[in-house]
Amino acid sequence: MGLFLGLACVFALFAPPCLGAPLLQVTQGDVTLHLGDKLQDDVVLATKYIERFYSFQKGPPGHKKRSHPSFSSKLIDMQSFFGLNQTGSLDTETLALMKMPRCGVPDIEEYVYNRGNRWKKNVISYSIGRYTNDLPVSTVDSLIGAALDVWANVSPLRFIRSSSRQADIMVEFGSKYHGDYYPFDGPKGTLAHAFDPGEGIGGDVHFDDDEQWTVDSQGFNLHLVAAHEFGHSLGLKHSQNPQSLMYPTYRNRQSQNMLSSEDIININTLYAFHLFITASYYPRLNWNFPSWYTRLVYPRAVKDKCDPDLSFDSVTNVGTSIFFFKGRYLWIKNNNNGIKEGPINTFIPKMNSTIDAAYWLGKNSTTFLFSGSSYWTVKDSRKGLRHKISNFHFPASVDHIDAAVYIPNTGHVLFFTQDRYWRYDVKRKAMDKSNPHIIAEDFPGIKPPISAALYKHGFIHFFAGAEVYKYDE
Repeated sequence: MGLFLGLACVFALFAPPCLGAPLLQVTQGDVTLHLGDKLQDDVVLATKYIERFYSFQKGPPGHKKRSHPSFSSKLIDMQSFFGLNQTGSLDTETLALMKMPRCGVPDIEEYVYNRGNRWKKNVISYSIGRYTNDLPVSTVDSLIGAALDVWANVSPLRFIRSSSRQADIMVEFGSKYHGDYYPFDGPKGTLAHAFDPGEGIGGDVHFDDDEQWTVDSQGFNLHLVAAHEFGHSLGLKHSQNPQSLMYPTYRNRQSQNMLSSEDIININTLYAFHLFITASYYPRLNWNFPSWYTRLVYPRAVKDKCDPDLSFDSVTNVGTSIFFFKGRYLWIKNNNNGIKEGPINTFIPKMNSTIDAAYWLGKNSTTFLFSGSSYWTVKDSRKGLRHKISNFHFPASVDHIDAAVYIPNTGHVLFFTQDRYWRYDVKRKAMDKSNPHIIAEDFPGIKPPISAALYKHGFIHFFAGAEVYKYDE
């Protein structure tokens, strides 16, 4: 089965449900919940929480979902994100976290590090529409301006106040149904939400006026919540790091040091013209960059990463990381959502070719990289000798590989080229006698050519240009 996702995904682990109490199966809508003997209110709360913050994105018109994720699998996504035990069951710790006040923006989107969107300028206008009665107008103005300064102080961004409702970022307070299809839920639930940079409602920030907004820790600190939401307005997604301002649940923190080094790196990855930033540039900040970050100066790659039409030449998992190849550039997405990036030869010395296809064999920790009619093996960042793809016993008509993916369940590598694919048995080191196969016949809905393929948790992810199709293998 195939599922259109668009170029936006993150992966979470699957584990069987595990509870000490007897399990009760409850059916609600089109998902089945495997829960302990919980109160109905908790069941409803958990269902709404998962639907809102961990549902798959809808595909474009004309693309129907052929399968639905189980409640248990999406609960594991949530538990994985917050570092909880991945039981797939609604245990006490999971339920307690669901009841914490938080931001209304979803936590996971597949295949993205930052949300992939940004303002195409560094001077951004904002305007405040409806106010709250909890604070004087002048105080709200001051707190909103200070929240924007949190980001301006560590990046090239500047913010200017506007009286127009056509400003880039509109700030408003509202309750329940307030005009954007994302109603608030009353006190101590969803505190606020924001929209990605873009036209119309893009960049706008809405605060739930049913909350008690304050300048301190007595209610909900407007300065703190606003700074978080403006991160979304600028294009950042939620972080799994509790020290990050972009962590989704509400946490009191010092207003003088709101941002973690991760927050600072992420905003500058989106907007700085140069990634090379030294401690002397912002001497008042405690910079704690990973060592790889401070030696990279690649403004073009940063610009390309924000392109909504971005496509990849090849994608493969290597251990718990995912490697994305584009031209002679490489992004490495770690299991903790961190990103390393740079020219391919920064990470694989002496590899100066573009990569058309790649796959990884976990048994011997070897990565196969294909370029044109040649391929190399890489182990522990050491490149092996150059070989010809004819070693795999392709016919003479195959002079390159568009994509490759190893399926551990079957022990096969699938090689895709143009409208056909070949199955290679790793154990026998031989092609299947039934080759070649027609892509459109065996994978309905997948339109070749395929630019990259990745196997993860029982699904093949087909990259076709700027789109990704998640396929139930």
